[in-house]
Amino acid sequence: MSFAGKVWRLLVGIKDALVLLLLLLFFSALFAALSFRPSAAPVREGALLLDLGGFVVEEPAVLDPMEVLLSGTLPVREFAARDLIAAIDGAAGDERIEAVALDLTAFLGGGQVSLSEIGAALDRFRAAGKPVFAYSIAYSDDAMLLAAHASEVWVDPMGATFLRGPGGAQLYYADLLDRFGITAHVYRVGTYKSAVEPYLRDSMSPEARENYETIYSSLWEEWRADVTQARSKANIQRATQDLPALIAEANGDLARAAMAAGLADRIGTRIEWGERIAEEVGEDLLDDAPGTFAMTEYDPWLAEIGPPGSGGPAFVGTGRAIGVVTVAGTIVDGDAGPGTAGADRIAALLDDARNADLAALVVRIDSPGGTVTGSETIRRAILRHKANKIPIVVSMGNVAASGGYWVATTGDRIFAEPETLTGSIGVFAVIPSFEDLLTEYGVNSDGVRTTPLSGQPDILSGFTPEADLMLQAGVEGSYARFLDLVASSRSVSRQRADELGQGRVWTGGAARQLGLVDQFGDLDAAIEWAAAQAKLKEGEWHPRYLQSESAALPAMLAQFLGVGAEAPAQGHDAVAHFARGEQQLTARILADLSGMLAAPGVQARCLACVTALPARPATDLPAAHASSLLRSLLRPLILAR
Repeated sequence: MSFAGKVWRLLVGIKDALVLLLLLLFFSALFAALSFRPSAAPVREGALLLDLGGFVVEEPAVLDPMEVLLSGTLPVREFAARDLIAAIDGAAGDERIEAVALDLTAFLGGGQVSLSEIGAALDRFRAAGKPVFAYSIAYSDDAMLLAAHASEVWVDPMGATFLRGPGGAQLYYADLLDRFGITAHVYRVGTYKSAVEPYLRDSMSPEARENYETIYSSLWEEWRADVTQARSKANIQRATQDLPALIAEANGDLARAAMAAGLADRIGTRIEWGERIAEEVGEDLLDDAPGTFAMTEYDPWLAEIGPPGSGGPAFVGTGRAIGVVTVAGTIVDGDAGPGTAGADRIAALLDDARNADLAALVVRIDSPGGTVTGSETIRRAILRHKANKIPIVVSMGNVAASGGYWVATTGDRIFAEPETLTGSIGVFAVIPSFEDLLTEYGVNSDGVRTTPLSGQPDILSGFTPEADLMLQAGVEGSYARFLDLVASSRSVSRQRADELGQGRVWTGGAARQLGLVDQFGDLDAAIEWAAAQAKLKEGEWHPRYLQSESAALPAMLAQFLGVGAEAPAQGHDAVAHFARGEQQLTARILADLSGMLAAPGVQARCLACVTALPARPATDLPAAHASSLLRSLLRPLILAR
């Protein structure tokens, strides 16, 4: 027994030592993550290489460290639009940067407003006497919107340009829900509130079709105007309406067809593109691989100039601070984000800044809306700043609709762009029930109620008329509240607010004419207006971005795993671009169904505005939505226990 006891104590000691070792390793890794800073590569004379492998967004999403560890790779990269603009503008005035090399091979898109603003930055760079060279294998609408601002547009011999324009098919699930005995209880206000139509209909309503046709045609006209102004030789009409003849004349060579339509200047490989840039800026003395040229990559350049929100050196300005808070992504209750507009997180940022002696506050909105309660939480936090008697200015990005416009009602002045989608003043709620499905499989329910609302809403046995009435009344009350906010902020009658509402989506141009928006202008214009309202002259103020601390852990994991922050390996030709639409379709189906089953409460969300925001990594979405969908389906069974 004595020997066995010694062995046992030895095993216990080994176990304790291993646990202690693991704890030490864990806390060491945690400390390293929190103190990690990427090593800064030197800035060299030559070109600024913008290899945009991923999406352009208003606010990059936070990486999930556990997901990164389990997958062994980083998800698709997201570039902050304002950081790209700052990088290009900084390069325009720096003698070390002689050109911009814009590699769009793995570019996955962005919002039209964001891309137009980046295009304007490229124009300013060229106005400084410096060239921009764009290259890609396949140019879609978003890539062409950027490439049009280049001095030379290169297309690979195996490449193509394909201009699709906004629009496409929506998914409708009414027949599917009927087939499986699922009842979608929909409560809404707004003739044009089409966000619930997928659960009620098998096709688009005439009202929704009218609204979609109006906003899509406006977005397309703005896109055409931007591209043709930047690139006068572009024959968009021929590239879209006369495509068969164009391809036939090029004997099926899509790259030559792009040249014939004036969408590209040169046909060449990436190596030949690099050799052309080397003629302008010199060869890379540190790398003799084919097609290299003297250059500085985006990340070290961004770290060098240190713009707000870049993760580089902290932005330091003179004079008083103009606070800038970002509301980007779907608005939800809780601490989610960045990348998702977690209401509690944003409210905390605003509250933390109340004692910072801000001269004014600019609210940058790039959101299709979300929950009413989350939107109201953000609105109230902004009003706490307004109580300090400082100017509140709203700057709309690609989209500021539904809950996004709910937040915008706090502004003393609202800035937008012609391509901005806004409005969608309406609310809805969707809750499914499964009584028909359970009955079909022989599952019945029975019980005792003390009131008509006992056990309601009952997703297993169905809703009582009183429950339906109460839920609809809650939605109508939220809409009435929305109209009051719009009427008060826009100085119109409640009746006029209702005429502008009803869930209808407006482009920035129409919204300005209707009084929902005050003037056109980007974020810089909004900040400058706020400074003027605060009676501050140039040099007496600086912008201060209110943002969460960036997570250092993903960057550390990237180096630990030996992976880059670029998009996952995939094809980049025209066929691959079209194929990615299948992944996005799968993600959309799962997102729609999981969104219905999650029952997040009364929502002010815009379905039509999805097109104004980049379709975030399609390859990662199905698994996440499938998991969410599974949890939603199991929740009623778990609760029934």
